[in-house]
Amino acid sequence: MPGKRQSRLDKNAPAAAKPEPDDDSRNLVNSLAKGLRVLEAFTAERAELTLSEVAALAKLDPGTAFRMLNTLVMAGYISRIPDSKRFRLTLKCTDLGLHAIGRADLREIARPILRSLVGEVNEAASLGVLDGADILYIERVRAGLTRIGVDIRIGTTIPAFWSTIGEAMLAFLPPRELARVLALKPRAGGFPHKPMKRDEIERSLRGVREDGYALRNSYFGSGLRVLAVPVLDIDNYPLAAVSVAVPQMQLSVDEFRDKALIAVRRAAKEIARAVQASGTISAAV
Repeated sequence: MPGKRQSRLDKNAPAAAKPEPDDDSRNLVNSLAKGLRVLEAFTAERAELTLSEVAALAKLDPGTAFRMLNTLVMAGYISRIPDSKRFRLTLKCTDLGLHAIGRADLREIARPILRSLVGEVNEAASLGVLDGADILYIERVRAGLTRIGVDIRIGTTIPAFWSTIGEAMLAFLPPRELARVLALKPRAGGFPHKPMKRDEIERSLRGVREDGYALRNSYFGSGLRVLAVPVLDIDNYPLAAVSVAVPQMQLSVDEFRDKALIAVRRAAKEIARAVQASGTISAAV
């Protein structure tokens, strides 16, 4: 009979291939693997995804994908796009491999330029990029071994609207992107942010845009003056920003500007030219 024949064939057929268990399968964390699949669902071609798209690409049920996305949003690796149902990766994903690959090309381009800048102005110099509502410091060079002010290191994040280097970038963002960034919440961390009204932030940014640089006393009460200049691409989009800092007691605002502004502008332009020549660094965040 056809049914019995089919049963006999099925019985004699080779068993379906099954995934080979890992030698240390008892030590695996399945939920972590699922979370990594969620991150891997995002690509350059799929920079923004909905919950259902993430679930399909990561091969997860919607409930699991929802929990994974919420966890990754809370951890700062994924952000919700305001006024939409879409998500995107944040630059915190690059923090994990910062020394090896994350922004390594930009760091390698900027490092000798920052060293030359420090040698010229004899102050600490930093390079930061915009990461959501925060500035992520990806390179820093000091004139000496003594730390000045707050302890900012590579990988430090600070709310962009509350940092001089952040203002230098925010002031040159297209209006729609600026509105999107200001709608985001800064990452929770070791640097509490000063409450500022939207009109206060925008008024400050207008001044920076008119001057082409940001110069102010540090918001952190660290006794520093900070001057920052954006690194602009050929479309005047801010890829990053360069800053130098000096103790307030050492130089007045005018003295600091006269001493450092030309050198910092030159450094920012050199980095921009090198980025353009390399053709490998995306301005997308």
